[in-house]
Amino acid sequence: MTRPRILDSHQHFWRISAPECSWPDADWPLLNRDFLPPDLAAATTGVDLAGTVLVQSQPDDRDTDWLFALAAEQPMVLGIVAWAALDAPCAPERIAALAGRPKCVGLRPMLQAMADSEWLLRHELHPAIKAMAEQGLRFDALVEPRHLPALARFAEAWPQIPIVIDHAGKPGAAALAMDPWRADLAALARLPNVWCKLSGLRTQQAKGQDAAALAPYAAHVFECFGARTMWGSDWPVLLHMGDSYADWIDDTLMLVGDLGAADRQRLFEGAARQFYGLE
Repeated sequence: MTRPRILDSHQHFWRISAPECSWPDADWPLLNRDFLPPDLAAATTGVDLAGTVLVQSQPDDRDTDWLFALAAEQPMVLGIVAWAALDAPCAPERIAALAGRPKCVGLRPMLQAMADSEWLLRHELHPAIKAMAEQGLRFDALVEPRHLPALARFAEAWPQIPIVIDHAGKPGAAALAMDPWRADLAALARLPNVWCKLSGLRTQQAKGQDAAALAPYAAHVFECFGARTMWGSDWPVLLHMGDSYADWIDDTLMLVGDLGAADRQRLFEGAARQFYGLE
């Protein structure tokens, strides 16, 4: 099958020696090096890449500032999802400043690292969330299944903020677990401001598992979100499974089955353009 044109909704760059780079560490040997624009260019050789959305990977202002400086010289990066400390007293000012930078499209707190599954609902975050809404920024939700009920409450409380669930909410694919992820994701999909990324699923599997085992997860995402589903590579994290950039494109085409041309274009390009305002 011919590969479609791609607008990648989720990719990363990092400098492993930077003081703010706390991950990936030596436990992720295939990722424990610098990944920079020339590496992405090499990884996407032969791919019809229309552009990418660069997503933060370190919870540190220094990393965010570096991403903006780097992307200023990279026309392939169409948008940046930045990080800001939402619980900091200066968060509204920082968010306003970030929103004023070229290519800033959204923010992503590292919710998966929060022991409190309902951290996002804390009252002290309201000034930051209000600033996001006022600046027209999107919210990337880096969550695990335990966060989904709280995310639904957040999405209901802030209907003016477009939200996208990264990596389909990280279901327990290694154990072939579907519940309670299945019902909680469906509940989120009923909220019109919530979208979902078909990304990051291979690294939810165990080493040696076949990508075909992801079929029920991909089918559920599509059943729930339909046209609000967008493809993301999660490059270079997908390299942890030994996969190439093109492998995940091919795996996704296998998982979604016989999509028409319009639906394929929507999944691999159009949805990300609309959600992030890149049209």
